[in-house]
Amino acid sequence: MKVAFATQDLKRVDAHFGWARNIAIYDVGPEGHRFVEAIQFDGDLNEDGNEDKLAPKIEAIKDCAILYVAAIGGSGAARVVANNIHPMKVSQPEAIDDLCIKLECVLKGSPPPWLRKVLAKGHERSFDFED
Repeated sequence: MKVAFATQDLKRVDAHFGWARNIAIYDVGPEGHRFVEAIQFDGDLNEDGNEDKLAPKIEAIKDCAILYVAAIGGSGAARVVANNIHPMKVSQPEAIDDLCIKLECVLKGSPPPWLRKVLAKGHERSFDFED
């Protein structure tokens, strides 16, 4: 599954979602993780109540299952959740690699119900029914 990380330095989750200069995207599974891409954001990203700056970030992570952040505002969190992405807040800057390894361990064991639901979503089958 794809996982997004709000980061300033591409090494740690150390950024507020709205202010993040970068979003690092990794593919994480029970057997390991790999870097997929880093998306950079320019312009004025400071706290200003400008909700328009969130749209490109939401678009960038739309196919991710989880978003790790240092912080996220209420409207940002609502928009992330509305796109079926589970926001995870870290209490202090944490290495992206360490978070990936922790997530791998959870996936190998018995994931919590919300994560099982996310995983099941990736394996859903769609059926076309004719009237």
